[in-house]
Amino acid sequence: MQGLHLTADLYDCRGADGLMTDAAVLAELCRRHTIGVGLTLVDEKWYPFPPYNGQPGGVTGMLLLAESHLAVHTWPERRAVTLDVYVCNFTTDNSAKAEALLREIVAAFEPGRSEIHRLQRGSEQRPPAETVLEALNDAGDAVYGYTASERVLAKRSPYQTIEVLRTPRFGLAMRIDGHFMTSEGEEFYYHECLVHPAAVAHGVPRQVLIIGGGDGGAAEEVLKHRSVERVVMAELDAEVVAVAKQHFAAVHRGVFDDPRLQVRIGDGLAYVADTQDRFDLILLDLTDPETPAGSLYTEAFFRALRRILNPGGAVVLHTGTPVFEPEQVARINAELRAVFEQVHPFGLYVPLYGAYWGFAIASDTLQPRALDAAVLAARVQALPDLQYYNADVHHALFALPNYYRKLVQPHCPRTPTGCCAEAAAV
Repeated sequence: MQGLHLTADLYDCRGADGLMTDAAVLAELCRRHTIGVGLTLVDEKWYPFPPYNGQPGGVTGMLLLAESHLAVHTWPERRAVTLDVYVCNFTTDNSAKAEALLREIVAAFEPGRSEIHRLQRGSEQRPPAETVLEALNDAGDAVYGYTASERVLAKRSPYQTIEVLRTPRFGLAMRIDGHFMTSEGEEFYYHECLVHPAAVAHGVPRQVLIIGGGDGGAAEEVLKHRSVERVVMAELDAEVVAVAKQHFAAVHRGVFDDPRLQVRIGDGLAYVADTQDRFDLILLDLTDPETPAGSLYTEAFFRALRRILNPGGAVVLHTGTPVFEPEQVARINAELRAVFEQVHPFGLYVPLYGAYWGFAIASDTLQPRALDAAVLAARVQALPDLQYYNADVHHALFALPNYYRKLVQPHCPRTPTGCCAEAAAV
């Protein structure tokens, strides 16, 4: 049963026209290369489609192999082709033959663009692997992904689709609406840096609001600060909390049992509008701005957050990847600057997200880069069980690459370039 399954979608094909429209020509090509790579032809079937709108019809066909099959379908009116090769590897590994066959047929069509996918199918020696891909931007021109050995859970809540995947790399991982959110093995990259730079700079945060954060990872980091008296988690989806409690103890570490944590299920926008409480820190631990959470990454919402901040308080959020979403990162930072006197962008590579990721601390007075070295060291030393964040990392987070600095530097109307003393502080 185990084997290699290859698929290819070919576009803007420049190969000989006969390959697209002549069943005999296409069949001869496929037979020749199949036998040439050492696979065993058993039977075949080809069907030429009649002309359509005055254009020659395409061809569909299949070679039945002792090892499995080769299937081809052409669209001459679109200059497009789909290919499908599957070989069984039960007694002999035929993977190299399948790769060679696909490579030769693709080359014959001379595509201007191609999409090729490889799927390892069932194995008695190892769990079956599923390749899970995610786009890094709206355009979909950059993707990354991981293999999953098991789909532990997939359910639709009233708001979104929640998945739990078991990955060889990071253990259990949660996805929401097709976006990776957190994982057992690397959650500390994101959660420690979302929480500690601002909390350490503040020094004595007592009241903390987390909007989102249903996996509990941010709350667990917040409660490492001894000064914290109460954490309110305003999470839209009760199902996220339920899934976290059941599957992600390695992320939340029992924080849902801490009496200082108050979970409020409901719309974070409504909670902020209605609450009379004030907070020292507000953490936006949300899905990405291009999701339905987009309304919480706006100037109007930032103004609502400013209303419920205590003096000296700060808002912390992620802004996306400056590599693949530069316009989004620039917009969010500009809208933060329209509301707050101080905006401090920072960044780090987040493994689960596949890229260097942008964050920001926004405040009227808090300056996380201005901490005295001895004070910083003492505050960090008091925090238990840190895997990423330390006093040296604190300053390194704010050392921005030039391309990122250019995206987020404030515009100064007094000069044509926007460069001024304020920009130099970014």
